[in-house]
Amino acid sequence: METLGLAILAVLFGLIGLVWGADRFVTGSAAIAHNFGISPMVIGLTIVSIGTSAPEIIVSINASLSNAGTMGIGNAIGSNLANIGLVLGLTALICPIPLRHDLLKIEALALLVATLLAGMFLYDGNLTRTEGVILCTAIFPLFALIFYCKKNTSCIENLDSNNSAHFIPTKKALIFFLIGIGVLLVCSDLLVWGAKELAQFFGISQLVVGLTVVAIGTSLPELAASVISAIRGHHDIAIGTIFGSNLLNLLAVMAAPGIIAPLVLGKEVFFRDYLSMGILTLILTVMIASSLWLGKKYRRQATMSKKIGFTLLSLYVLYYAVLVSGS
Repeated sequence: METLGLAILAVLFGLIGLVWGADRFVTGSAAIAHNFGISPMVIGLTIVSIGTSAPEIIVSINASLSNAGTMGIGNAIGSNLANIGLVLGLTALICPIPLRHDLLKIEALALLVATLLAGMFLYDGNLTRTEGVILCTAIFPLFALIFYCKKNTSCIENLDSNNSAHFIPTKKALIFFLIGIGVLLVCSDLLVWGAKELAQFFGISQLVVGLTVVAIGTSLPELAASVISAIRGHHDIAIGTIFGSNLLNLLAVMAAPGIIAPLVLGKEVFFRDYLSMGILTLILTVMIASSLWLGKKYRRQATMSKKIGFTLLSLYVLYYAVLVSGS
């Protein structure tokens, strides 16, 4: 019973900490972007996405060093599924996100390229050291291309002149950012531990725990950061965080097992998990394209609507329903 009580407290404090940490993290990130004249989208694609991807990267490296590289591969694919289906789906349900036209030509295209490259390497069931190095190296040209294309684009966010991010000194903003990311990482671990203990106490199988708690747990920083960003009006940071994190999951998190300990994968990794991720990524791209096309046709702001959010979340739930029922 003592463990049960600690688990409940861990879940409660973890949730509270995630919200508080995300608020500080997003405020600091937005202020840094404003003070240095950097696009919030670029901040989301780099600083925020790297920070929120830290759990996936750490898990992948530790798993590879422990001869459990398959866990790193599953973590990368599962996190991408969670980022699109759960994080982006819930964020759009809570607060519809305005879309900019270059999103389809730059971020979405880069993500599709990275997804196809990862698929080429996973298809034969082997992830070699060379393939891992190629994935990791691809980070630089893809992100360089994104930054080059972004330097002449303007931000679609119309932040109010009273927005607190405009009045935070750089030093204070940096402190907010560091404290926020630290709290996000610690509280996500706390929440995952509490959820695991509760699942075990109530007799839920380890498979279900691994497929849900662990996979979702490493995506909690992205969820907290994206939702808070959208609510506070920093839509570019919310979108940039998801696309940046997914790129890093494919090119860094997935690369780690190949570089550290090349491995042989079961057929289900490609034909079930990777294809599910690839299809969901493609569906997201089509939805963004459709929204942009309709916005242009009817001369209105294109948005990632609640309907899109509901569809993404439903597909995510369907994937796990099929996965659990077939296990």
